[in-house]
Amino acid sequence: MITIDRLTKRFDKRAVLDELSLSLAAGDRIALIGSNGAGKTTLFRSLLGLYRHDGEIRFGGTGAQRRDASVLGRIAFVPQLPPPLRMPVGELLAFAERGAGADRARMTDIAEALGIDLAEVARRPFYRLSGGQKQKVLVTIALARPADLLIFDEPAANLDPAARAVFIDQLAGRHDASMLIASHRLEEVAPLVNRVIELDRGRVVLDDAVIDRLREGEFRRAEIVLAEAHPPFARALAEWGFDGDAEGLRFTGPVPAAETFRFLGLLARYGSLIERMALDNDILRRS
Repeated sequence: MITIDRLTKRFDKRAVLDELSLSLAAGDRIALIGSNGAGKTTLFRSLLGLYRHDGEIRFGGTGAQRRDASVLGRIAFVPQLPPPLRMPVGELLAFAERGAGADRARMTDIAEALGIDLAEVARRPFYRLSGGQKQKVLVTIALARPADLLIFDEPAANLDPAARAVFIDQLAGRHDASMLIASHRLEEVAPLVNRVIELDRGRVVLDDAVIDRLREGEFRRAEIVLAEAHPPFARALAEWGFDGDAEGLRFTGPVPAAETFRFLGLLARYGSLIERMALDNDILRRS
């Protein structure tokens, strides 16, 4: 579906994306993780044709740098920070209906499930809504569109717990679209995805396929190398049964296969400290 080949994007000579290569197949549901500054948002904006870049992005053979409307029109995107749109919400919904094919009845149903009354906020300028209301409107529009690819950048950050649960349920029901979801709440999106990709300094450092039908006693071997000692992280790894060296920089240990996503969520919180990591793809079994 999408092929990314040596994608590089620099800001002030600093490579935010550094020859990143990646392939996304139709039907892939990917959780994208990594610390702040790892390149997640820049990757999304490059996919959307918002940035000039080196390297190639191909959608079924079409280069994204051509900004092909027929391709980009099949992508629904919810940014981490809502844009400061001054148009009333009702006009925004009408624009989404006319220009992006969003279904009006579907928008009403999704918004109601998320806990926002579109009729009540229709006359209000979008930028005057609360953070949670803005996010609900944007999620509503994205999920009501006939998209082939859904891209969400921390989509649940401003949602209340009830709305987050509805959002996850809505995503679970979208079997017609591939997904790229950047989230610090890996445990929430874990049941939705079939791959976890971690970015660090603009490169892919982990591309992990979700393994189905994991059984009790199965585990994976992991090695973590830190750039500097960090006692709280060392204690967290010790709770997982990891052994560390005398300097507190290198840790090895088993990760229960069924707990892979929870473990990756821990690593995401300490991503800026990790110099190198390895997580075996082979599933082993305790003797």
